[in-house]
Amino acid sequence: MALAPQTRPRTLEWEWYKLMKRGESQGRQAVLVLNSKSCKAKCSNKYKYYNNNNNNNNNKGKGRFGFGEKEWNSGSSIIDIVMAAQPLRHVDSMATMPSGAGKIPYLNAVILGEALASEENDLVYPSDDFSRQAHVPSPQKYLELYERSIKDPGGFWSDVASQFYWKHKWAPDHVYSENLDVRKGPVQIEWFKGGITNICYNCLDRNVESGLGDTVALYWEGNDLANDASLTYSQLLHRVSQLANYLKDIGVRKGDAVIVYLPMLLELPITMLACARIGAVHSVVFAGFSAESLAQRIIDCKPKLVITCNAVKRGPKVIPLKDIVDAALVQSSQTGVSIDTCLVYENALAMKREKTNWQDGRDIWWQDVIPKYPTKCEVEWVDAEDPLFLLYTSGSTGKPKGVLHTTGGYMVYTATTFKYAFDYKPSDIYWCTADCGWITGHSYVTYGPLLNGATCIVFEGAPNYPDSGRCWDIVDKYKVTIFYTAPTLYVTRYSRKSLRILGSVGEPINPSAWRWFYNVVGDSRCPISDTWWQTETGGFMITPLPGAWPQKPGSATFPFFGVQPVIVDEKGVEIEGECSGYLCVKGSWPGAFRTLYGDHERYETTYFKPFAGYYFTGDGCSRQAKLANLHKSMFRDKDGYHWLTGRVDDVINVSGHRIGTAEVESALVSHPKCAEAAVVGVEHEVKGQAIYAFVTLVEGEPYSEELRNSLILAVRKQIGAFAAPDRIHWAPGLPKTRSGKIMRRILRKIASGQLGDLGDTSTLADPNVVQQLIALSNC
Repeated sequence: MALAPQTRPRTLEWEWYKLMKRGESQGRQAVLVLNSKSCKAKCSNKYKYYNNNNNNNNNKGKGRFGFGEKEWNSGSSIIDIVMAAQPLRHVDSMATMPSGAGKIPYLNAVILGEALASEENDLVYPSDDFSRQAHVPSPQKYLELYERSIKDPGGFWSDVASQFYWKHKWAPDHVYSENLDVRKGPVQIEWFKGGITNICYNCLDRNVESGLGDTVALYWEGNDLANDASLTYSQLLHRVSQLANYLKDIGVRKGDAVIVYLPMLLELPITMLACARIGAVHSVVFAGFSAESLAQRIIDCKPKLVITCNAVKRGPKVIPLKDIVDAALVQSSQTGVSIDTCLVYENALAMKREKTNWQDGRDIWWQDVIPKYPTKCEVEWVDAEDPLFLLYTSGSTGKPKGVLHTTGGYMVYTATTFKYAFDYKPSDIYWCTADCGWITGHSYVTYGPLLNGATCIVFEGAPNYPDSGRCWDIVDKYKVTIFYTAPTLYVTRYSRKSLRILGSVGEPINPSAWRWFYNVVGDSRCPISDTWWQTETGGFMITPLPGAWPQKPGSATFPFFGVQPVIVDEKGVEIEGECSGYLCVKGSWPGAFRTLYGDHERYETTYFKPFAGYYFTGDGCSRQAKLANLHKSMFRDKDGYHWLTGRVDDVINVSGHRIGTAEVESALVSHPKCAEAAVVGVEHEVKGQAIYAFVTLVEGEPYSEELRNSLILAVRKQIGAFAAPDRIHWAPGLPKTRSGKIMRRILRKIASGQLGDLGDTSTLADPNVVQQLIALSNC
């Protein structure tokens, strides 16, 4: 018999009774949480309640939530009444999630904003309030959109693309064409061909014309605390038009390449947009690459000009970028590629122009010419399949690959992924910490946000300068609501109350790092968009959609609209259900790159020949299998969630055991004193390869032999003795790019003692970390 008081005082019993009846009326189950002996309520067998009578101060405020046969701890208020239906509303639809998702056999959950995620919690659910306001408020809505994007990709993406401005539309019966099977002829992907548009017009003019002219488009935060600036959409359009007019004046035409070697000044996105406005193809090179690396890119794409600045400050250090460009131009000229014009922005905060090396007749000061040009510039209308930009990806060896993205499909895809993956609203202030020298800076600093009329932040400095609280200074200063960054960033101070969504970019995020990001940075109230994608994909491929479904710490969750991820075995056979294997994509999507510049054969060989008929990502994925099987690089669990386990070449062969570096790293970071780990393989006389682990400890933990042994034991317990690291190398930090990618090439060199052959370290966010690692080699 359910509790039914005759009177209706505001008591726990009455509130509980109302909650139960409301749940019944909506077909949902209520769960009561009691936290003290004084809290009592009669419940029928139909309802669950758990009583935590432990009043120890160390456990004050903790209760027990019950879901089915499971219980879990939660840091919450003195009396918590929770609608289990809030998570349960998702469960029925999980059976029809893509890629073999099934029902969740039990619930072990945290509700967004109400509790900390712990090792016991498998799921983090959005609150009702968050879901109601989300672009995709439920799994049902996601499935509706996703299924249409797969069954009717032409209709789905035509509707999305129609939200942008097109001078001429594409043929309705020819939205896309594709061949991903090398056995059937050359690989070819086209979207919206025949449609005429311009991405700069859609980023700027369209927003100004819709009334956003006075809205801030870009906030700029300099390296030093005292330096900042901003541009409204109207001001940004004027600055872009001036540069575009100059480029046309010196003979830059549609299809010409322009090399951009700039730091994160406002002039970097201005330059990208100016090139796009006149149909030129920009190729941004991270302003930290060496002269040799820059020369390689100049030689390959033969640009009309190079745009750079005289110097930049990174932390306290001044880097003379113009000197690097000068050296690169000497190298390129020796191969017959000469550059007639080098446009140089005077970054007076780093170096005065009189101290800048100069070559008369070639070098031009930006400030001397650009302000003289008109603030209006006619748009060069381009076909959707005309090239937009080249972005070179660098490996540890070999020629860099020039990834070519075209205009229309990239525009539609990057704008759409930004809107949905971050649940963007016009009231948001958005910050992505990546550099425009990488794809993240193209898609989610420049084009994606501006196509949505967003206000975003461009950050020149380093996240640990002048101290490790710099990021939170910026978050609080600008009231950032969406923060997209590498999840290993720094500590807990400042308010951060403005944050509502966090994004994770860089290395595959492990469950421990996910929980830290969720609990500490987001105060247990911000969903995490743990995104998986690549330079080649143009935008997010597998990503949570905040508000749509429960998240699992460490999982990229489900595919974005139009993306068909498949897991295949070594023979290229698709595997269904719970499994691990190689991550491929079936069919094309609008943001896909079209070729490798000047080398279509390499494009086909690298991405389409390994598994004919599919785009091969080079990554592994799983639908959750046992940890020992993760070396295949991706797994998909019993509920259909996708887990990225690293590059397929991140595999160490130890005495015949193929061990994924990601699984060893995951075991190490499960240790309570390990903050981060990176694992590489080194040659071994007996075993073939040995496991060498770089380990960063939590703040304040001293190095010790006892702790080293404890970390090794953690791996032995989780994976097995065969996977135990042969060496633990203490690491105050890891060598990372500004986008959060660990430079494993450098770690391999250090591990193998090749200290005189470390290669280019200039792209690192903190180059000093390399010397710190070398100093600890014998510790």
